[in-house]
Amino acid sequence: MMDVACLRGGRMLFEGLDLTLHPGEAVHVTGANGSGKSSLIRLVAGLLAPAAGSIDRADCALADEKLALDRELSLDRALAFWIDDPARRSSALAAMGLEIGQVPVRLLSTGQRQRARLARVVASDAPLWLLDEPLNGLDQDAVGLLDTAVRNHLDNGGAVLAASHVPMAGDWRSLAL
Repeated sequence: MMDVACLRGGRMLFEGLDLTLHPGEAVHVTGANGSGKSSLIRLVAGLLAPAAGSIDRADCALADEKLALDRELSLDRALAFWIDDPARRSSALAAMGLEIGQVPVRLLSTGQRQRARLARVVASDAPLWLLDEPLNGLDQDAVGLLDTAVRNHLDNGGAVLAASHVPMAGDWRSLAL
C-alpha cells in the first residue's frame, strides 16, 4: 500500500501510510481504540476503500469479529462453505484444537468460535492472512496453537497482518497507528 489514507465517520484515522509485506513476514498493528487498526485490516481486505492512496494485495483470508459460519450447521459443514477439501478442514480444525467438527456452530463457546474463525483462515490457500484481534477469547493453549499456525504459514512463504492490543509471540514487525 502506498500513501494510504483512511477516513471513517468524517474523521481522518491515518494518512500517508506506506506498508509492504513480503513472503514470510508478519506485521503487528498496534494503537489506541479508534486509531484505525481494524479499518486498516478492512482496507487491505478490500472491504473499505481508501480515502487516498492505493492498495495492491495478494489473495487474503480474513478473521475479524464476524464468525462467517452458519450457526445451524455442524462446524465441519459450516467450514465446507469456505473450504471444499475435507482433509484441509480437518487439518485446520486440529491445528486450532477443535476436534469437534460435528458440534453445531451455535453451541460453540466464545473461545471455540474464535478458534473456528482462525481455522477458516488456516484452511484457506490465501498467502495473506488478515487477523483482527486474533487473541480475543483465546486461552493460553489456544494462543500457542495460533502462534504455531502463524509460524507455519510464514515458514511456507505466507504473510500475516494482525491488529491486536496485546503482544503477539514470534518475530513481528510493529506498525503503530
